[in-house]
Parts: sequence; structure tokens; C-alpha cells
Amino acid sequence: MNLHEYQAKTLFKEFGLPTTNFFVINSSEQVKQVTHKLKTKKWVFKAQVHAGGRGKAGGVKLFSNIEEAEKFTDKWIGNHLVTYQTDEKGQLVSSILVEECTDILNELYLGVVIDRSSQSIVVMTSQEGGVDIETVAENSPEKIFKASVSLELGPQEKDALFLAKGLNLSEDQTIQFKKIFFNLCKLFIEKDLSLIEINPLVIDSDQNLKCLDGKINVDVNALYRQKNILEMRDISQEEVSELKASEWGLNYVALNGNIGCMVNGAGLAMGTMDIIKLSGGSPANFLDVGGSVNKKSVTEAFKIILLDKNVRVILINIFGGIVRCDVVAEGIVAAIEEVGVNIPVVIRLKGNNSVKAMEILSQNSQNIISETDLSLAAQKAVELSK
Repeated sequence: MNLHEYQAKTLFKEFGLPTTNFFVINSSEQVKQVTHKLKTKKWVFKAQVHAGGRGKAGGVKLFSNIEEAEKFTDKWIGNHLVTYQTDEKGQLVSSILVEECTDILNELYLGVVIDRSSQSIVVMTSQEGGVDIETVAENSPEKIFKASVSLELGPQEKDALFLAKGLNLSEDQTIQFKKIFFNLCKLFIEKDLSLIEINPLVIDSDQNLKCLDGKINVDVNALYRQKNILEMRDISQEEVSELKASEWGLNYVALNGNIGCMVNGAGLAMGTMDIIKLSGGSPANFLDVGGSVNKKSVTEAFKIILLDKNVRVILINIFGGIVRCDVVAEGIVAAIEEVGVNIPVVIRLKGNNSVKAMEILSQNSQNIISETDLSLAAQKAVELSK
């Protein structure tokens, strides 16, 4: 689950990380009130959406005039901001972060991610702040410094000093960075986060470090024990299909292809998408209906897949273990009739009672094409998608 910048900065303050003073508004009537409470004569207004590239899209502006700031607020509140990370519709702006203007001497990068291979978290820094860390990693990997933090031992001072040295910080700034390092690790672990990105971490005109931006991703599997974090969820920023899928306990991720996928099991779903690509096609989604496939889950899965207007064919790949394939087949037929699917559906069922299942499918809808081999099913789906 993603958080807005103001939510990330709220957590930063809670854990003792240095940020600018800020307020959050949702109407132009609040502009005069909050700007009068800030210490600077210039203010930064940031439209709050779950996407990068806000500045280039006009969603981040610097103001010293209240009327201009009010016009900016009226322009964005209730409208959609389109950036390079959104689709053509953009994302709804419901709030704007208003913060004090910071005089910046230098921009740095600071981030924390999970390294599953070492079962630890990794803190990364770079002097190349203000740009995508992926660009730095590709063009100048030697400019990125990393320190692994064991969950058993916790953050170590030597790692903080190593990262501070990589940032070429002064003695006073190193002391500040050590505090940031330890508090950042504490925040990451206690709140079950999967990513923190502070880009940029700046050195201001007083030679102090400050978290000027903040991006946080939360592990959705841990939200049951993070009630306060869960209250920060903004469903207006979530993809409609993925939101509907979560309501029905389905694991769905929208992609850019035209072959809708419905599979039981995450590993099988990944393999199915790989075979589609190898066959020359492009999957429109990842969709895992789980181990207990039934008519209701299949029906909802069809509805979700068909929300994507680019889908030209649906490929269903079900392995029957505890679940009988004939029961699944009956559910698929009933679901197709209920939803009114009018595009081809290629089905491959394997496992428990798969022969009987194929007989059921062959006796029903003309839109159903049955295959016993996954490679052939994928090839057929790709052919129909074109």
C-alpha cells in the first residue's frame, strides 16, 4: 500500500526525522490560514497523488503570492493530475501539501528496501539526489553506497558512518545522519514497510539535513497489525480492477497486454504469463483466483478482467488438486453465461477429473476453446488476440 507524501512526512516526524513544517489543505479557502502559520515568505504547494513526476506535470509550484496559490489550489483539487507514472486519466487530487520553502545547498538520496536474498533490509545513499536512483544505478553505480541491516542485530553505527562518508558529510552532519539512519530503520521495521525513499535528502542553508520529500510503501500482508497505517489508505489512488479484486480476495495486477489471464496459484500464474510471452503474446493481467476455485470467484474474476477494454481473449489455466476440475468447469460455464462473455475463452484444465471437465466444456458455449496442453492453449490465445 502506498502513502501520500504528507502521510510519509507525518511518520517521519513521529520517528524523529527532520522535515519542513507543513500543512495539508483540501480547498483554496484554507490557503491564507496555513501560509500565515508558516515561517517563510515563500511556500511550496504539492498536489498529493500516488505517482512520481508531479513537478514536471505542473503539480508542484513555489508561491509567495496568496492569490496565485489559491488559483493553483482551485485548479487541482477535485481534478486529475497526469504524470509519466499514471495512465491517460491521471490520478485524483484530493489534497495539497503546503510547506515552508527550503534554501537548498545540496541534494542527496536516501532509501531503504528489503533484500530478500539476505533476509535483511538495505539502506542506500548517493550524492546524486533529485534524480531517479535507477538512472544513477545504471549510469554511475559506484555512486551508490549500501549497508545491510540484520533484523536480528539491528542497525549498527559503523554502517551509519560508512554511508555518511559516502555522502561526504561534515562532522556535524554525520551526527545528524546517524540519528536519521537509526530512526529510519526503526520506522521501517516497526511499521512493516517495504520501501522508504527520501529523494531528495537535502543539506539546507544552515548546513542541516532535511527530508524534503518522502515516499513510503507498506507491506499489505502486515496491515492487519498496522491499524493506524490502514486508516491512511486512499482508495481513490488505486486501480479500479485491483481494488475490486481485493474486495473478493483475488490477487490481481493490471498489465499492458491484451490476453486476460485467470489462474489458480501465484507460481502457475507467473508461468502462464511467461508462456504467453514466449508464444509471442502479451498478458493483460496477473490474476490468481486462489486454491478454492468456485463459481462465485470465477464470476468475479471474469468481471474484473473484462473491465480492461484491451482484452481480446481470456486464457484460463487451472490445476485441479483438492479442487475437482469438473466442478471448476461447471463454474466457468455458469460464470460465462451470467457475465455475458462475448470474447473467446481458451481453457486448459489439468489434474483431478480433468477429462470429465473437458467433456463439460466441449458441450457448452461456442466461445469456449479447450486445450489439454498449456503451450497449445497459449498459442491459441495469442492467435486469437491478434
